[in-house]
Amino acid sequence: MKKLLLTYLLLCLPMVAFAGGGLKLDKADINLENKDSLRAGAKLFVNYCLSCHSASYMRYNRMGKDLSMSDDQVTQNLMFVADFEKKDSGEPKKIGSLMTVAMKTKEAKKYFGTAVPDLTVTARARGADWLYSYLTSFYADEQRPFGVNNTVFPSVGMPHVLWELDGLKQRVPKKDKNGVIIKDHSGHDVMELVPLTKGTMSPVEYKRAMNDLVNFMVYMGEPIKLERQSIGIFVMFFLLVFFVFAYLLKKEYWKDIH
Repeated sequence: MKKLLLTYLLLCLPMVAFAGGGLKLDKADINLENKDSLRAGAKLFVNYCLSCHSASYMRYNRMGKDLSMSDDQVTQNLMFVADFEKKDSGEPKKIGSLMTVAMKTKEAKKYFGTAVPDLTVTARARGADWLYSYLTSFYADEQRPFGVNNTVFPSVGMPHVLWELDGLKQRVPKKDKNGVIIKDHSGHDVMELVPLTKGTMSPVEYKRAMNDLVNFMVYMGEPIKLERQSIGIFVMFFLLVFFVFAYLLKKEYWKDIH
């Protein structure tokens, strides 16, 4: 028993270390019942993400149904790219098509050095808070190929495609009210991001927009989540009722056994 307990504690140590020393992330406000937020996030996704990143496990018509949009609304507002995966000439997407990307894999490797990842389940892999913090943490860095870096993902290989909305930021040492640079427990300067240029959105508007985008990406990672949770309530209620009858049946079977 002692060996088993010790093994369990050793297995938990990496998780404790990660939780204690990991990067502090901003909290994303995820609400999959907010259809307005999901539609706003879908609009941002198809306008700013889908040109390079695919969502090849999601279909347009499924997305439209879940977001309370008609096929015509999806076609007119969320289908801007052609599917170049099968034919070099390209062809218009159909409402039942997967959300594949226009950029070919070999072109992505040429432009970025590697194939760009599919984003369908990224929210499940990375977490909503990580995505939200990542999207709000780009800053200008002339040493990087695309002129930007990221505090959540250092040496990121992706350009800041949302810079027109966000504006550009610079990473500078944080100072207290007396102008003294704040140090962390290791003696290093505490850094913060400050505006360098203005975007078309205010900082509050941009964070709200990124929250909508992350909300949509969380939905994409598991479109059936709300339905699964509602079914789970009925299943638990059924098991509770079944347990009562099973217990009474057990008592009846064993009442004459001593």
